[in-house]
Amino acid sequence: MKLNALVMSRSHSSVRVLVAAFAELGIEYRVSPSASETSEMLASDHHSALILDFELPHAGQVAKLARAASEKRRPVLFGMIGSTTPISNVFQAGANFVLYKPLDPLQVLHSLRAAQGFMREDRRSFSRLKSESLAYLQMQSGTVPALVQDITDQGISLQAAEPMLPLRNVQLRFLLPGTTNVVNATADFIWADEQGCAGLFFTKMAAACTRDLQNWLNKRGARKSESVRSLLEPKTRRALLAAH
Repeated sequence: MKLNALVMSRSHSSVRVLVAAFAELGIEYRVSPSASETSEMLASDHHSALILDFELPHAGQVAKLARAASEKRRPVLFGMIGSTTPISNVFQAGANFVLYKPLDPLQVLHSLRAAQGFMREDRRSFSRLKSESLAYLQMQSGTVPALVQDITDQGISLQAAEPMLPLRNVQLRFLLPGTTNVVNATADFIWADEQGCAGLFFTKMAAACTRDLQNWLNKRGARKSESVRSLLEPKTRRALLAAH
């Protein structure tokens, strides 16, 4: 069955960017201007993805309606936000991905590609997405989303849809899984591979974010002795384990 998306937006510029990305990825789409019309479409038809403009009235209610659907009918949820919309609001509503307005064509393509595996008819892997968090890195090519694989007090390991060019002083932000706390940090790549996996060390983080991260780690019983090892490239990690 072909993938299809339902878009709730009145922004012509945003819809143009989305339509171009849908065309490149072979995704069918429908556009709705209101919460009531979108809710009716959700109730009557299955959609692989739902993209909501959170600057429109009642977007949060539509998101909750979509999340309440059975697993087989539940769409992957994208939230579009402007500079005045807190990212925590979008994740609290159940969004899996965030798109920042004005939409950047590359960011939209990266996000849709990252979500395609979860938009298939076979939704057995969808539960894994709900337990994941998404990080956003400010790269030379623009904002790149990546799934968070591991978080420590020292850094973060990620999986992006495409290979990332290793850089220093990269700005990134991510939501601590299971919370509404957004961490903003500066980090250096320590490795990256051709499959889009990478490990980064934090080099700068605000005191409030450091406190939130440490509290989150403490609640999960994270072991400080493992904080660096878990960020290393897999082959290096295997070599270290074999040496012990």
